[in-house]
Amino acid sequence: MHMSAESIATLVEQYTGSGPRYTSYPTANHFSDAYKAGHQVDALNSIDKDQPLSIYIHVPFCKTICYYCACNKIVTANPLKATRYLQYLEKEIDLVSRLVYGDQLVEQLHLGGGTPTYMTDEQLTSIMSSLANRFNLSTSDSRDFSVEIDPRTVDKKRIAHLASLGFNRLSLGIQDFDPKVQAAINRLQSTRETNEIVTVAREAGFTSISVDLMYGLPLQSLDSFEKTLEEICNIDPDRISLFNYAHLPARFKTQRQIKEEQLPSPSEKLGILSHSIHYLVEAGYQYVGLDHFAKPKDNLIVSQQSGSMHRNFQGYTTHAQCTLIGLGVSAISDINGAYSQNEKTLDNYYRTLDNNQLPVAIGLRASPDDSITRGVLTSLMCNLRLNFQDFSKQYNIDFEEYYEEELTTLDSFASNGLLELNKDGIRVTETGRLLLRNIASVFDAYLPKHAIQSHFSQTI
Repeated sequence: MHMSAESIATLVEQYTGSGPRYTSYPTANHFSDAYKAGHQVDALNSIDKDQPLSIYIHVPFCKTICYYCACNKIVTANPLKATRYLQYLEKEIDLVSRLVYGDQLVEQLHLGGGTPTYMTDEQLTSIMSSLANRFNLSTSDSRDFSVEIDPRTVDKKRIAHLASLGFNRLSLGIQDFDPKVQAAINRLQSTRETNEIVTVAREAGFTSISVDLMYGLPLQSLDSFEKTLEEICNIDPDRISLFNYAHLPARFKTQRQIKEEQLPSPSEKLGILSHSIHYLVEAGYQYVGLDHFAKPKDNLIVSQQSGSMHRNFQGYTTHAQCTLIGLGVSAISDINGAYSQNEKTLDNYYRTLDNNQLPVAIGLRASPDDSITRGVLTSLMCNLRLNFQDFSKQYNIDFEEYYEEELTTLDSFASNGLLELNKDGIRVTETGRLLLRNIASVFDAYLPKHAIQSHFSQTI
């Protein structure tokens, strides 16, 4: 996708601003402490015995700090921190498993962070043993068991150990290979060591390799980032996530180490994104939308083509049928319309579990209207289209009447070539994919009344 400088400038002028990423609806800033542990008990009890599960476990520890990071993390070299955390994590696993009736199959599992590979082999084994003792973990080749790794923290032996624990997908943080950019974000990582780990992972039997990149970082330019893309294509991952750096120093203390004058402008960022899409598509990847690319035969592409792709707190996923249970400090769950987030600090997480209570801090239960709008956002952000008749039948509404005001607002998006709007439905165009968050926000009933723009990152 090549865009002229004039076209980029026009889009930036019209659509620059802040907005949610819509990994949930309502978005997490609307969660409240009115949602208690008792509500979570009810939510867990509501999971059908045949409903498959997706489990996310948050490991918050890192040995070094990356300035751009907005994750909940604890920077420490003290292994005792992790030892205590595992004891409480096991207690939470036990409490939750007692509330989930039936023998639901865990089809998807993800260890995120922080840096999960901060843990020792023995500690990682302990986590997986605790899960296997209390949940029905899939052993099928179609399972989706992934772990985030920092290539600087693993070697051939560690990769083999992760494979032996049942993980079949790896997610590697990279962000950018440019040494100047790496120095500016305090993450020095060579192409060579990254390439070696990918080779080792494939030899160990991992069926999918995903890498994370980020645009909008300090000192990035279109030319410099193209060199990173060239190196990435040489590595040849199965999936690529290309995230928009969200600079929110008022919320994330470590981001104050980044010099704002070194950040690319909105026009430069959109130019980098536009060029990256063109480059990766030319290299054989398909653009899923928003921030994901995958090879044509990847099941993420297959699910998008069939209309079954889903979006949740982990981004795009092929496991729409799964109930998401989050475990660990700050982890988020999505259970039959009930959203919840665990305590964000270790002290509160430990204190709640000491009282034999689920460590839920905030949450909400989506209303029927929320569920309908979530369906709209899922259709547009995952499938890039929405058929009025099909959607109306599915949700027992008259779409054009229900969203009359929103459809009028979308006229301007259609005029600018971001989507096609006709009597049958909505289709997002290639250019519109760049502004999916803006398109989705038109349907957000909470933004006009309650949105505080500083809560969100820039959409461009």
